[in-house]
Amino acid sequence: MTADDARHRFATARVARLATTDADGQPHLVPIVYAVSGADVLYSAVDAKPKTTTALRRLANIAANPKVCVLVDHYTDDWTQLWWARADGTARFLEIEQPEATAALRLLATRYPIYAEQPPPGPVIAVDVRQWSGWTAAG
Repeated sequence: MTADDARHRFATARVARLATTDADGQPHLVPIVYAVSGADVLYSAVDAKPKTTTALRRLANIAANPKVCVLVDHYTDDWTQLWWARADGTARFLEIEQPEATAALRLLATRYPIYAEQPPPGPVIAVDVRQWSGWTAAG
């Protein structure tokens, strides 16, 4: 799969998994919703869904080690149709009042209408994608 194909598949998938590690290298994986900008930046926001704590491990991990990996995939019992696409990059935080965060929230609301009704309180996670990669069973 080419980098362009991986980026396209990634941009059209509905949910991804964000992999972070803490300062000691302990991995942490969570599902996220996201949007991809034209500038190879992936955005996700801390939304208002109930969470067990406001001290989210993904945020602490990014603060300690901003290198992240984000994965989308397609599974079906027809294994000739399997694929995955990955974005490797560096994460950073955007506060809600920043212009880039405002633009990111617009992108997210376009993909996920609930965000238009219930805007995420933030922060917004921006991932500057350094590499798109992927695999497909179709070759």
